Amino acid sequence: MNSYLFKLLPKLLFVLLSFFQIILVTGQTFQIKGRILDADTKEFLDGVSVTLRGTAFGEISTKGGNFMLNQVVGDKYTLALNLPGYNKFEQNLNLKEDLDLGDLYMVKFGAEGSGAALQKTIRANNITNLFNDRPNMIGGNMVYGIPPEPKKLEGNNYLDLKWNSASLLLYRDQQVLEGFRVRYNIVSNMFELMEPENNLVSVMPGLRIQNFVWVDSTYKVPRYFVNGMDFKDEGAPIAGFFEVLVDGELPLMRRTMAVFKESNYNSALMVGNRNDQIIKRNVYYYLKGQDVIEVPKGRKKIFALFGDQAEEMANYTNDNSIDLKEPSGLFQLFTYYNSKFPGFRPIMTQLLDDTDTN
Repeated sequence: MNSYLFKLLPKLLFVLLSFFQIILVTGQTFQIKGRILDADTKEFLDGVSVTLRGTAFGEISTKGGNFMLNQVVGDKYTLALNLPGYNKFEQNLNLKEDLDLGDLYMVKFGAEGSGAALQKTIRANNITNLFNDRPNMIGGNMVYGIPPEPKKLEGNNYLDLKWNSASLLLYRDQQVLEGFRVRYNIVSNMFELMEPENNLVSVMPGLRIQNFVWVDSTYKVPRYFVNGMDFKDEGAPIAGFFEVLVDGELPLMRRTMAVFKESNYNSALMVGNRNDQIIKRNVYYYLKGQDVIEVPKGRKKIFALFGDQAEEMANYTNDNSIDLKEPSGLFQLFTYYNSKFPGFRPIMTQLLDDTDTN
C-alpha cells in the first residue's frame, strides 16, 4: 500500500467514526411531506422544486403535486418552494417528528385579487393553519421581548403592541415570508419579526414589504395591509401602510397615525396631563386608480364618490339609518356599493377597532 495512504488511513477512519458518532448523537431522522396546489384554481402543481434552504435535501413535486423528503435530521429548517411563473413560498419548520404539511398553496405572478387594492399573494388561511399546527404559538403574541416605554411617556408607536402571527410579501422576487410573529412601528416604518421557536427578534424596514396580513391578536381574524409606496397622495408616493377594509370597485382603506402630544400640565393649577402622550388616530381613505384620497366629511360629498349611483347610495343610507360620521357607517356603505359588482368578496364582516386607540 502507498506509504502516504497508509499513514493517512487512521485519520480517515477517525473522521468517519466521528461523522457516524455525530449522526448518532444529533440524531434521529424524520420525514417531511405535503402537496402543492395553485392558490386560485386549487389544481395540483407538479414540477415544483422543494428544498430545505442551506441543505442538500431536495425534491420535485410529482403525481398530484406531492413531495416527500426522507431521512432528514431533526433540526430547524426553512422549506422553500419554487416554480417558474409563481411567487416563491417559504415556511419555517422545527423538525422534531414526521411532518405532514398538508396542502401548500402557490400564487401566480399577477394573480387577480378580489379587487384593485388587495393582492392574493397574502393568504390568511396559511396563517390560521399555523395557529392550528403550532399550538405553542397560541398566546405567543403576548410576548414582548423589548423594554417598555419610558414611564413619562404614555402610549406607544406600534400599530398593535402585541405580537401577531403574520405573512409578508416582499418586493424583491415577490418572496413570501411565513411563520413569524410581527409588530409594526408606525413612526419608524419598521417591522419587528420574531421567529416562532426561539423568540429571536430581527428588524426589517417597511420599504421592503409590499403587503402583509396578520391574525389580529384580539379578534383572531385576518387583517390586510398594503404599502403606501404603491399609491400616491397628490402625485407623491406615501410612506407607511394602509389597512384594506373593503376591496372592490371603490376600496375603503384605513391608515393609523401616531401623534405625539406634549404634556400640558399646569403645576400651579394642578390641571392637565402630567405625562407626554402618543395618541393613535384612524384616518379613512378611498382608492381611485393609484390615488389615495381622504374620505370627505359631508354626506353629499360622500355620496358624490359613487357617481351615477349617488342617489341610490343616499337612499340606502337613509333607509338603514346609517351614521356616516361613524367609521362603521362608512364601512357599511362602501361594502354595499362594492357588493353590486361581480366577483366581490368581503374581507371582513364587520369593522374592527373602529375607535381611536392609545
